[in-house]
Amino acid sequence: MRAAIIRLIDGREAGSDAFAGPVYFMLHGVPSEARARELAAAFHAALYGDLGPLHRAVPGAGIDQSGDAAG
Repeated sequence: MRAAIIRLIDGREAGSDAFAGPVYFMLHGVPSEARARELAAAFHAALYGDLGPLHRAVPGAGIDQSGDAAG
């Protein structure tokens, strides 16, 4: 999940003050409400073990759908 946040920051979809705590995430500067909702749903699913939505929402973050980090 941290890799996804880094990818969002690098792609300038989230501000550099983004934070990944142990049980929550904080993203500022997301370009639209729709994108913010998509990311919120994806991170929520990831917290419960389903990394598929996060993989689709942040492609190239090094996360496969089985939940294993690539690399």
